[in-house]
Parts: sequence; structure tokens; C-alpha cells
Amino acid sequence: MEIVKEELVDGVSLTGSIDAGSKIGELAGGAIKPLVLELGGSDPFIVPEDADIEKAAQAAVKSRFLNAGQSCVASKRFIVVEDVVLDFIEAFELHIQELKIGDPMDEETDIGPPVKKEFVSNLEKVLKDARKKGVEPITYGEEPKKGFFFNPTIIPAASTDMVVCNIEVFGPIAPISTARDENEAVEIANSTEYGLGAKIWSRDPERVERLAKKIKSGFVSINGLIKSDPGLPFGGIKNSGIGRELSHYGLKEFVNIKTVLVNK
Repeated sequence: MEIVKEELVDGVSLTGSIDAGSKIGELAGGAIKPLVLELGGSDPFIVPEDADIEKAAQAAVKSRFLNAGQSCVASKRFIVVEDVVLDFIEAFELHIQELKIGDPMDEETDIGPPVKKEFVSNLEKVLKDARKKGVEPITYGEEPKKGFFFNPTIIPAASTDMVVCNIEVFGPIAPISTARDENEAVEIANSTEYGLGAKIWSRDPERVERLAKKIKSGFVSINGLIKSDPGLPFGGIKNSGIGRELSHYGLKEFVNIKTVLVNK
């Protein structure tokens, strides 16, 4: 970390944990240097009653289980309005059951092992907490005979007091929370310390605009997944970080906007 203080370093950018970001931020602040932090997220995936349930379910599987759920911009909390929650879960389950678990070097594999063996025990603790709070997780597929795998799992009727809804879960666990209406869906979406990205599935342009304004995040994707694009600013708010990467906004984080006034 001492490199932050070096005179040759004009600015600092970090992708990492909240703890690491806090420490690096303290050093950068002490050295009066510009800083960009991308510290992960717990992105909500909101499904109101007018959503295309089939398309939303297909996208939900891709967004949650890509790279075995180990992505900062993966959807990590699914918030569904009660009128369509059963339909969503049914469609979601069908697509989860199509996933192939196995060797990550096999091109046909959808779910490989976590990047660290200890992640498996961490994920088990998340499920244990859900059971303690009265909800039985549902796990899909057969476990491979070798390796430290973790099968795709959903937690139906997840509540905001569960660990799974309050941390960045790096693994194939999908909590599904039921909201009475779009207002409660927004309330649940904003209930965490994170604010990186959010996904909204709706066919109503007015609703989309209304919800996008209310969600506390740095990025909102409508009827699609979040991915980095060199032309678009990327970053979060709250404990998901500060500043922006990519696009001209990202460049401006580390340039000196100099004013030169010429008088005649």
C-alpha cells in the first residue's frame, strides 16, 4: 500500500473489497490524490407484474449463474411482485435445471467450481442462515464426484434480514424476495449498503423511467444484463465505490481540468 504515497503515483484506482477500498481510500486521501473505487455489489433484479416472465427468467439465470455466480455485476437479489412471483419461480427453475455442472474446461459446462475452496463453506453458511430464519433452500442438479463444487440454489421467500440479502454473495445462490407492489420492490432493492447496478424488467416505459430514478445505484439496465462498455461510465455509489471508470467520465477522473485565462 505504500506505493500510493509515491510521488510518481498521481491517482489510484482499485477494484476490491469494501475493507480494501476503505484502507486505500484513507491512504489516497492522506496523500491528496484522486481515487476511483469499484467495490462490488448486491445488484437487485426487479420483476413487476407487466414483465415478460419467460425472457426475465432466462436473463435471470444468465445474470446470476454466469461464472458460477462470481461476478460483481451479477444479479444477486431477485425481487418479484407477488402477482407473478410463482410464475417467475416456475420459469426460473426450468432454466436452472438445464444448466450443466462440471469441468470448467469443458465448453458445454455452465457451472464450474468456485475459485477458492473456502468459498464453498462460506456459501454453506449463507444457506444455514436462511434455514435458521425459516426458509429451506432448493438445490438443483447432481454434485460432481470430484472437486469443490456448489450447485445452483434458490432461496424462495428471502427476507431482507437474511445474510444472503446483505452481502455480496460470490457463488450460485439466488434469493427471491416477494414485494407487494413496485414501491416495496424499490424499498427492498435499496435496502443494502451496496449500489453498483440494478436490472428492471418491464414493458411499461413510464414505469421503467419511474423505477430507474428511484433505484440507488450507479447503473440501471432495462430488460437486459449489465456489462462493461468502453463508451459508458461504470461505477457505483454507497459502499459499491466512488468515481467512474470507462468513457470520457472515467478519463476525467484522472486528468487536470486546467483553466487558462488570457487577458489582453
